[in-house]
Amino acid sequence: MVGELAPLANPSGQTRPTAAGCPPLPVRDGGTSAAAPLVGIARLASISPPAETRRKSEERPEYFLLPVRSILNRCNSRRVPFEWTINPYRGCEFACLYCYARYTHEFMELDGRDFEKKIFVKQNAGALLAREVGEKYCKSGERPNLDHPEHIAIGAATDPYQPAEREYGVTRSCLEELVKREGLSISITTKSHQVVRDIDLLERIAKRSALYINLTITTLRPRLARWLEPRAPRPDLRIAALRQLRDAGIPAGLFAIPLLPGITDGEGELEALAAKGKEAGADWFSSNILFLQPASAKQFMPALREKFPRLAQQYEDWFVRRGQAPEAYRAAFRLRLAGIRRKFGYPDLPYSKVHAPVAGAQLSLAWKLAG
Repeated sequence: MVGELAPLANPSGQTRPTAAGCPPLPVRDGGTSAAAPLVGIARLASISPPAETRRKSEERPEYFLLPVRSILNRCNSRRVPFEWTINPYRGCEFACLYCYARYTHEFMELDGRDFEKKIFVKQNAGALLAREVGEKYCKSGERPNLDHPEHIAIGAATDPYQPAEREYGVTRSCLEELVKREGLSISITTKSHQVVRDIDLLERIAKRSALYINLTITTLRPRLARWLEPRAPRPDLRIAALRQLRDAGIPAGLFAIPLLPGITDGEGELEALAAKGKEAGADWFSSNILFLQPASAKQFMPALREKFPRLAQQYEDWFVRRGQAPEAYRAAFRLRLAGIRRKFGYPDLPYSKVHAPVAGAQLSLAWKLAG
């Protein structure tokens, strides 16, 4: 038995003949290795131990403790207007059918359909952030030609206030570090009313740094929202959270993202959402047409064919083959959004006083359209 390794079970459900990250087994008799070694985030995921949970429901996801080395991640893409992201969790229990971030589970050698079933809790986030903000982050003037503080987007891929936050508190641990700083630029994007739990910290951060909270609401129709976002809080709860944030003096606005052609773009629907936001005191209103990643299409398209079969071919042509809606639709959408903003007195751009505004989930095409 000395020459044999015990099988190692990992979150993917697979069994590997060697410890994760070790060299592949020796090749014998002209054969090939059974499996390539895991590296990077896939290796870390494979060695992540189960996280204890108080939840008893059989529908709960599996939780794992991910031993990350960094929590403040550089974003170099020109398609998004922020420099840094913080995603306290990998995976999201809200299970939004359209979520573009499903592909991130594939980096861990997991299927995109596991995105809401296997949630990875980033360990030691607060301690890591305390160090990394000091070492990486630049305020206005701290490097050549930087006339604004770099922007940190919290929740750009996964929701920072998903149910896991109630147990593990990773998001709050990050806020507890950010409240110690001043002169930062921070936004939080969420579909959860749980954000109001942290109003005490958010008020203090807003006094010392630029802070913006984005409440994402795709539709005001509860049944449709339940189909699109099976485990996210109801739209009315999010509107109530927006009102509570504004009553506390915290800058907050509404993201109607993504807009789903033929589903949530009906006459008056976007306008009604903007009106609800205004009643709740929203400082800004933005929207963006669906952006469907291949990993997301595998989840979204079968559900669409079942629920809205008449739209299946249109979505196949627009989003699966072309990657986006036709220019004529996008141009009409831009005019509609501009008209809505004028009607309800919203600024032309979200965070119009900020040099580099921030986007949330479903964000990669939003800001050119928002202009």
